[in-house]
Amino acid sequence: MPPLRRLLFLFCAVPLLAAAPRPLPRLKVSGNRRFLVTADGKPFFWLGDTAWELFHRLKREEAVHYLETRARQGFNVVQAVALAELDGITDPNPYGQLPLTDRDPERPAVTPGADPRRKGAYDYWDHVDFIVDAANARGIYVAMLPTWGRWVKDTPLFTPEKAEIYGKWLGERYKTKGVIWVLGGDRTGEGFEPVWRAMARGIVLGAVGREDYSAVLMTYHPRGGAKSSTWFHNDPWLSFNMQQNGHGVPGIRQPFLHIAQDYARTPVKPVLDGEPLYEDHPLAFRAKELGYSFDAHVRQYAYWDVFSGAFGHTYGNHAVWQMYAAGRKPVNGPLMEWRQAVERPGAGQMRHLRALAESRPFLSRVPDQTLLRETWSGADYIAAARGDGYVFVYSAQGRAIHLRPLPFPRARAWWFNPRSGSVLEAGEHDSSQPLEFRCPSEGFGSDWVLVLDEAQRRFPPPGAAAR
Repeated sequence: MPPLRRLLFLFCAVPLLAAAPRPLPRLKVSGNRRFLVTADGKPFFWLGDTAWELFHRLKREEAVHYLETRARQGFNVVQAVALAELDGITDPNPYGQLPLTDRDPERPAVTPGADPRRKGAYDYWDHVDFIVDAANARGIYVAMLPTWGRWVKDTPLFTPEKAEIYGKWLGERYKTKGVIWVLGGDRTGEGFEPVWRAMARGIVLGAVGREDYSAVLMTYHPRGGAKSSTWFHNDPWLSFNMQQNGHGVPGIRQPFLHIAQDYARTPVKPVLDGEPLYEDHPLAFRAKELGYSFDAHVRQYAYWDVFSGAFGHTYGNHAVWQMYAAGRKPVNGPLMEWRQAVERPGAGQMRHLRALAESRPFLSRVPDQTLLRETWSGADYIAAARGDGYVFVYSAQGRAIHLRPLPFPRARAWWFNPRSGSVLEAGEHDSSQPLEFRCPSEGFGSDWVLVLDEAQRRFPPPGAAAR
């Protein structure tokens, strides 16, 4: 190839390549059983995105664009499905490939080679590999659903035997990757427990060669608004509980109550809202009557959940989960194509929650509504949490905050803006007495976090890197 043509080829090929894959730190449950940490004990705030159709619908260059966007926005987890909901068994991916041979989970459709330029060499699972590597190279873990629940419950392809064989194959294939396993997929576990337990066993046997569930992070994604993954709460494979709090109107739907219920369960396990109200989703599936959600709604779910005990949060956008584009059949009326939707305001604002949580002693945070003299109700709900030397209070619509005496005698106060991540200083106060704070603004969309630090600790401004 002439030098100029070769240079042009390399230049044009760069956007399609994953950055060099690098191993991400192994994640595990923290010692206090409330959070996730890396293998060396560094706290991990899960900031996820629901990208259910990522493997099934996006080309290589599209997947890279999506992942680079989410990495820029501060996301460190994407949730995607291997056997996708939207006819993923019979509708091929953009390269004409299906995941299974004859719809049989015991027979993943694999071919020799993995070169996308060679016809017949780049199979469905090579494409999944490429996306997993591209995500990991950008600091993003893949929360992989082996199958959507549809293929277990509604159109069953799995027996327990097939589930274990398929799970073992997946566990072996991705054992060195930054993958977190999510069983289920928007379906009840009731009546199908043997299938899911067999799949979990297969994954861990494939990943570590023995039934050592402590070496693999795994959870279960349940049906919307029903219950969490607590069908399996006492199972050794369930590392943490995952809620799907659904797409109802904030204030009427109260996700923080579900998080609090799981937080109180024994044995203690971390809890996460793995599918809250999506941005741009028809509220309660009633768009004509209630309209669509927007950034203020998704912030409410996020801060309520985390301050009620969740170890992180998953965001979602209604066009992005289905990777909607022209020519595709829309599901429940997406407002725009996915390339526009990845830049919606709510997605860009989620990073501020992560920054806030990471700027204070992380593993000591606990929910504590007893700090409040008044919590309001519905969409005005105020949520409080405290940790080693600090208190967080989220006022969903800027309502006044009335506090009882704090666990430390003198407090340095800040207003943290969830919309921008900006900070306003609010003075020092005698916190041995009840306190009252008026938010800088009030009304729908004017949510604020009051941060109260033990004055002598001299923490950096909220959202800044911890010293």
